[in-house]
Amino acid sequence: MTNKSEIESLLYLLEDPDPEVQMGVQNRFKELGENAVPLLDQFRSESIHDSERKTINEIIYNITYGTLVEEFSDIVDAGLNNRRQLEKALFVLARFGNPTLRTSEYAKKLDQFARAIGTEVSCTPSLEEKMQIVLNYVFRELRFRGDSKNYHDPENAFMDRVIDRRRGLPIMLSLVVMFIARRLSLPFFGVNMPIHFMLMYKTPSRDILIDPFDGGTVVTYDQCYYFLKKNGIEPRPEHLQKTEESEILSRCIRNLMHSYAKLQQDKKVKDLKELLNMVELKG
Repeated sequence: MTNKSEIESLLYLLEDPDPEVQMGVQNRFKELGENAVPLLDQFRSESIHDSERKTINEIIYNITYGTLVEEFSDIVDAGLNNRRQLEKALFVLARFGNPTLRTSEYAKKLDQFARAIGTEVSCTPSLEEKMQIVLNYVFRELRFRGDSKNYHDPENAFMDRVIDRRRGLPIMLSLVVMFIARRLSLPFFGVNMPIHFMLMYKTPSRDILIDPFDGGTVVTYDQCYYFLKKNGIEPRPEHLQKTEESEILSRCIRNLMHSYAKLQQDKKVKDLKELLNMVELKG
């Protein structure tokens, strides 16, 4: 049975320069498996040293990665055909960055966001006014915004960290809106535009494009075409159409792969590639 003193001793031995000692410690952690995670998480939270917290996080990651893959595979196999399934997949993916994440707490936060404007939305007859209520709430009241300063930071690409920090990539800001909108039965969807992910709000009369990185500003199709041409991309109709959930999830994973590649964390890039292959095989 795992106990605190053994975990403490194993963490101490990780500082030993002898490769055989290091290997023995790693093997013991593998033997202990997920039974060791609660105590490791406790040591991580109590540590005052960044290097020690990083080491413990890597140990927890190595122990829990197999379970993460199984859960992710189950969701993908069940079908990524709606926003609910996409949300479940992204919260499992968030455990890639924080293996001990309690994902249910973040689903509850999204529930709370939706409840905060639910009455106002339901009492407003105009579809476009409903859209503005959601956008104003997310980007004005909650102050979600794009992180242009540290754009490629992995924290901008994990759903839990985006909700906590109120900052993220365009695709993650879009997903916050989409997941709140799902709870309110509002037609917000993703647009997989190259370089810059966009939001779409569908009404019977028109499809409205929204830039999540610019505070939820409504933009025209011409502006998007100009943006693509300016960035050397020949615009195509599919660039500005509602996209499938599997394509959104694939793009989220690629963003993380890019971020970890910049940090030269090759193992995490390789592991993310495994998750990406699952999505693409089903897509």
